Amino acid sequence: MLTLGPRPRLGFVDGWDGHTDRPALITDRETVSYGELAARVAAEMELVGFERRLVLIELQNTVSAIVSYLAALRAGHVVLIASDKGTRESLVETYDPDVVVGSYADNLWQVIERRAGTRHDLHPDLALLVSTSGSTGSPKLVRLSYENLDSNARSIAEYLGIGSTDRAMTSLPLSYCYGLSVLHSHLTRGAAAIVTGLSVVDPGFWNLARTAQATAFAGVPYTFELLDRVGFADLDLPSLRYITQAGGKLGADRVQRFAELGRRRGWDLIVMYGATEATARMAYLPVDRLLDAPQTVGVPIPGGRFTIDDDGELLYHGPNVMLGYAQSPKDFALGRTIDYLRTGDLARRRPDGLYEIVGRRSRFLKLFGLRVDLDQLEHRLRSDGIQALCTATTQG
Repeated sequence: MLTLGPRPRLGFVDGWDGHTDRPALITDRETVSYGELAARVAAEMELVGFERRLVLIELQNTVSAIVSYLAALRAGHVVLIASDKGTRESLVETYDPDVVVGSYADNLWQVIERRAGTRHDLHPDLALLVSTSGSTGSPKLVRLSYENLDSNARSIAEYLGIGSTDRAMTSLPLSYCYGLSVLHSHLTRGAAAIVTGLSVVDPGFWNLARTAQATAFAGVPYTFELLDRVGFADLDLPSLRYITQAGGKLGADRVQRFAELGRRRGWDLIVMYGATEATARMAYLPVDRLLDAPQTVGVPIPGGRFTIDDDGELLYHGPNVMLGYAQSPKDFALGRTIDYLRTGDLARRRPDGLYEIVGRRSRFLKLFGLRVDLDQLEHRLRSDGIQALCTATTQG
């Protein structure tokens, strides 16, 4: 039994004792059971220590990085995620972490203690700090709590119906909130993550998916462009149960085409809507509505709800809404500074209960009392054969 830091329970790191023999992490070289993962995490916890500190982790798609990440969370530290060496250096300079974990000379994975204690005032609810971009060392970070992480992982696992035999490919970077949510939701249910840094255009990705019996993988809109290029429709993937899509709007025609392909091949497409500020996910489109409502974002995830304000902006409410932003180390001491999330999207609730995004608030302006949609204006110009980008400036 591991000694746990003084922090709330997280299902994806605290619920392993009942299934120690199940596979947790699978690579092309090894299968790590939950029991073995617990032992590795325990050893790593001794390296990072148990006094609550700010721990920066270069979160690569490797077993070593995942062990470091889980160990830091389980020991009660606040984790700051970096995506690569360049981002790591930028974040070190800006936020001065107490411990840095990452790949150094000869790609050796190391835990570097920069000071014995901590110089930071860390709020007790604060668990994770991630860039709003998911890929760069932006000075603006999203502050996520233990409740944020746990509630979103459980909610995603619920609506996807993740079971103990599921195995998801790490088809997106774990440093990206969407990719990380795949790990969280599967470990929450005692399922497995198939750990790889390969792209879907690499034949090795699909070889691993077959040999490891992958049941799921995730994609952003660009992923689906790549799937078309590699002839995904003809790939033999007998264990595949579903594909999830988020990280931007997928065209309705492509949603319908992949939904129809899935029905023929025995898997589901699950279209989702989210943001880093909502710990990854806010809504999903039920599978039975893909063909007749592919342009919508669907319904709120379990535990969440939407409202629409007087200006038409979609607001999200739920336990996965971030604590707020951090732009300097002093912000780590802050508790909750927002109660709901302004998405920046303009939306409508259809009579059937599905929500549909109709534009971005930043892409609308008012001229002489008339509301002008710049996206719609560009679309109409293109339909007339005019390629144009529309913008606006406000003068006092």
